[in-house]
Amino acid sequence: MSSATVEAWPEGPAGLVGRTRRGFRTWRRTRPFWGGLLAMLAGVPILYFPYAHLSLGGLTVAMSTTAGAGSLIIGVMLIVLGLTAWFQPAVRIFCGVATTILALISVPVSNLGGFGMGLLPGLVAGGLLVSWAPLPPLPEAAERAATVPDEAPTAQLPAQAAAEQPLEYGAAPRPAAEEEQR
Repeated sequence: MSSATVEAWPEGPAGLVGRTRRGFRTWRRTRPFWGGLLAMLAGVPILYFPYAHLSLGGLTVAMSTTAGAGSLIIGVMLIVLGLTAWFQPAVRIFCGVATTILALISVPVSNLGGFGMGLLPGLVAGGLLVSWAPLPPLPEAAERAATVPDEAPTAQLPAQAAAEQPLEYGAAPRPAAEEEQR
């Protein structure tokens, strides 16, 4: 088979993997992905350690506590809050505050917050969830300029170029007299 007969962009597994990866990247960038992931990861050790029976050599060490039900609730709630932040980004601030509070409550309730392996990711996740904000939508003119190819540049006076330059998002227009003084 020569290179002249091969498709330029094959639609096989590489094309499918690339499209899936780009789709996932787009999905991930429109929500607090890392905060939700850390919140879910913080819930696992908090949930696991009170019910674990570890074997060290020939000894079985049970770390069961009387607050096993509290650990179960905290761990499950952290996982649910992480999933909620992913699929309902509008409630990210509530999820962040609740994640931080639950991570702090896990210190006395659940073996020092899963021996710190649930406490630290929970606190970081809470901060990430509270601080995440969606990107502001582009103004109409910027969207149109991004889709329409530019024409050949023409020579303009500086005042004409400043008058045609679009305003920044949220900026107030300035009179031409102020711009000439600067």
